Amino acid sequence: MPYNYYYQQQGRQFPDVDPTLFEQSAKSMQHLMKEASLVLNELAKSKPFAKKVMDAAQQSNMKEVDQLIKSTGIKSKVETTFNPDGINLKLSSKVGGSDCCHLTIGLRWL
Repeated sequence: MPYNYYYQQQGRQFPDVDPTLFEQSAKSMQHLMKEASLVLNELAKSKPFAKKVMDAAQQSNMKEVDQLIKSTGIKSKVETTFNPDGINLKLSSKVGGSDCCHLTIGLRWL
């Protein structure tokens, strides 16, 4: 006798969805992307700025790197890490007091 391989689960109930937080998270992410553009634009158009960021990172001067990144106009929380190959920026925001969005940018410099 052949088996029915297409098993269909019976009657599982799901709660109604509320897209409010999802929608707010998407709007918050749009804001993070605009702020990320501020940093990327400055790094792309200003060789002296890019050099300052690299020099500060090479000297492990985290405070200076953070200050330079913030000087581009970013208001969101940003965590910066770097290594000999490049830099990573993680922008974060909250909705209703809860973390909702993270945007990570990785750029190589070597």
